[in-house]
Amino acid sequence: MLSTVRRRMANGPLPLGSPGGQAELKKALDGVIGPVGRDPRDVLRIYEEVLEPTFVAMDNPTFLAFFQGAPSQAATLFDMLVSSVALRGVTWLGASGAVAAENQVLDLLAARAGLPDTAGGCFLSGGSAANLSALVVARDTARRRLGLDDSRQVDIIVSDQAHPSVLHAIRIIGARPIVVTTPSCRLTAAGLETALRERVVAPAAVIATAGTPNAGLVDDLAAIADVASRSGIWFHVDAAYGGGAALFDPDSRAVFAGIERADSLVVDPHKWLFSPYDCSALIYRRPQSARAVHTQRAAYFDVIHDAEHLEWNPSDFAYHSTRRPRGLPLWFALAVYGTAAFEDAVRTSLRTARELAALVESTPYLESVLPPELSVVLVRRKGWSPRDYQLWSAGLLERQEGFVAPTIWAGETVARFAILNPRTSVDMLEKIVASMA
Repeated sequence: MLSTVRRRMANGPLPLGSPGGQAELKKALDGVIGPVGRDPRDVLRIYEEVLEPTFVAMDNPTFLAFFQGAPSQAATLFDMLVSSVALRGVTWLGASGAVAAENQVLDLLAARAGLPDTAGGCFLSGGSAANLSALVVARDTARRRLGLDDSRQVDIIVSDQAHPSVLHAIRIIGARPIVVTTPSCRLTAAGLETALRERVVAPAAVIATAGTPNAGLVDDLAAIADVASRSGIWFHVDAAYGGGAALFDPDSRAVFAGIERADSLVVDPHKWLFSPYDCSALIYRRPQSARAVHTQRAAYFDVIHDAEHLEWNPSDFAYHSTRRPRGLPLWFALAVYGTAAFEDAVRTSLRTARELAALVESTPYLESVLPPELSVVLVRRKGWSPRDYQLWSAGLLERQEGFVAPTIWAGETVARFAILNPRTSVDMLEKIVASMA
């Protein structure tokens, strides 16, 4: 198995691959698990010959659908090491070294966001879990501020361009989502103020998106922060996608003005900071507010909260308990490569997106829907129907030339190119664009 891993690491990203059929896979796997064990080499062969070809490889540089991952070699290798150790990164008492290393990374991210040096948090599985945990703190903080008991519903304001998991999280915690329609596809201070004045009963929080999932746009963070501050409501920034540019591209920082005023911030290193799945950073401006909400109490848990051991328990900052120290691969990669390498990699993706937009504008049969703000490029193929986009996307993947998914923009089907992998080249994109002729 280690030789297979060594070969995989040496050869780079997998071929694109394509989904397998349910019936075929069920038949191929029939009898693999039974009362009697099998030779590990035989099981590994089944994985390599049956399962692996059905993976659509998200680290392949021609994977341009959704927000792909492109984990660095250092982070991937260290993730293997973390997995080989029975390490439960829940408490300082049980994993102080791992927690200290993760906190070093969180401190770096917080400092680059402009948050105070007292900010802190933990790593979770993804933006969905991180947003959910932050919003629980926002809800309970608002209830205390408004003098409401635990049965009272509070309102959380969110734009119609936010990630769908954010709306899901609001509903899970029993809050009322106040969805603001955004004609400009960005949440603005005016939209927030109108919602507060006309629709909100018990204001708890506003969620701003720093890198919307469909078009990669950034809400008006500074103006939203002004309104949130005047209104006394929690200001949460979901930068799961855009956080890479916000924190590692100085030239993009003006776009993210106001991020430093967030009460809570989410950044997904498994997107644009080249970590393996799954890794999301949740950072609070005032960690004590999260600790007051998320700390779990039980007789057998009290030892981890004894004054002698009380340093930093990741279990105190989110809804989780058991967790793997998923921030360690990022810590290792940052130490091995240095932050300048991360900056170069993020800038490369941003530059490639701009070059793609220029290529589209110079191609007679194509149009850019809007200039890319970050690394998402929406492309209109003149004369195409929704069915044309679907057939083109399927054919592109079938021929192993790339994976670009259609999306809907202002009621119209267009192609959506999402570029996070610094290995994605303009030559690759030229071939894909040519396939749209």
